[in-house]
Amino acid sequence: MRVLGISGSLRRGSHNTALLRHAGELFESEGAEFAIYDSWRDIPIYDEDLDVESPDAAVARIRAAVHEADAVFFATPEYNSSVPGGLKNAVDWLSRPSLAKSALRNKPVAVVGASTGAFGATWAQAELRKVLGSAGARVVDGEVALGHAMDRFDQNGRLNDENLEDQVHEVVQTLLNEVEGGVPARLVA
Repeated sequence: MRVLGISGSLRRGSHNTALLRHAGELFESEGAEFAIYDSWRDIPIYDEDLDVESPDAAVARIRAAVHEADAVFFATPEYNSSVPGGLKNAVDWLSRPSLAKSALRNKPVAVVGASTGAFGATWAQAELRKVLGSAGARVVDGEVALGHAMDRFDQNGRLNDENLEDQVHEVVQTLLNEVEGGVPARLVA
């Protein structure tokens, strides 16, 4: 089973990318392959005039990566109480050219988030779940609100809070169960 991780932050020291790396270890301990997609920085701003038979190469790459994955695991920060614009833009491209042909159509997905604030990107997670659900993804239940992210990782990049570790592991298992069992996830609209 292949799980693709997508971080909503491109920053070199991103807490969300650290969270993805940590989740990747958990996926691999469960027997899944895990890879982080880190090339969405090159995706142009969505423009329907550009969304033709042969889309931009960066768009084609992310669409292919999502199509080839059995599931997608998102980690998002919160910018201005919502999803970062670049991540939303990538999801907009993934949702096209139509709902029937969307790379996200019936794709099991999970969303977690980290922020330096106290609330752990809870609003951004809710927004991203809504957008993914409207794009046709099968959004699994589960949330990890990792607040004060700058204090939540040890020097090896591992979570230093057992409760957060358990929450991430629960979301990982829920996503894997969704893929393996084919049990319909709660669709978020």
